[in-house]
Amino acid sequence: MILLTAALVAVVTIVVIGYNRSAPLTTPTSPPPGFEVPELNAAPGATVPTATAVAQERTSVLAWAERLSEKTQIPVRSLVAYAEAEIAVRVSDPDCGINWATLAGVGRVESHHGRYGGSDIADDGKLAPPIIGIPLDGSPGVQAIPDTDGGRLDGDTKWDRAVGPMQFLPTTWARWGVRSGLDGVPPDPQDIDDAALSAANYLCASGGDLSSAAGWWQAVLTYNRSVDYGRNVFDGADAYAKAAASL
Repeated sequence: MILLTAALVAVVTIVVIGYNRSAPLTTPTSPPPGFEVPELNAAPGATVPTATAVAQERTSVLAWAERLSEKTQIPVRSLVAYAEAEIAVRVSDPDCGINWATLAGVGRVESHHGRYGGSDIADDGKLAPPIIGIPLDGSPGVQAIPDTDGGRLDGDTKWDRAVGPMQFLPTTWARWGVRSGLDGVPPDPQDIDDAALSAANYLCASGGDLSSAAGWWQAVLTYNRSVDYGRNVFDGADAYAKAAASL
């Protein structure tokens, strides 16, 4: 049972996906300028987005991210997080086949790659200010989810809110949140590295083999049970991978 949601809280309506309930897509307020993402209207379960690999070495990843950022307008720090999440999962779950571009497609929809609401990503991966969604209080179009963590992650002791660049609810983060580094620090949903790796693990567990059309769509539609959402993620992932292939 997925309790993830897009957290775009201005201009658009927030919809929490939970308890196997379908709901309309929460779309980005406006895509970042300078990079076009075509609408492909992909048929669910019929195809997967274009995929391109990243190098294993961190210096290569950083150089790749710097070049790709110029083309896609994705922050370098976000690209590094997506790429290193893919690299980590190649080791921990080699049968998953998740690609950095799928994580970028999710990050585009959920938070504009960690930039929603004027947030910025520091060199250590932390977001400032944190991205925190609206209260999930049962308002029209919003699932009612009473507080589950005493406000520890979202600052709200009455209702849960989605948090971080990949928009986890506190209950989902408690199950899937992982620390990207081996420093003994608890995982932080406002850390782009932790959020990207946690999202990758969740998608892999949900879809199995994400290199297959059935697995990719199963994973993304479990993250948010909306075909429009899945198509939006697909469009971004495909466009970003094609941009990377032309570097």
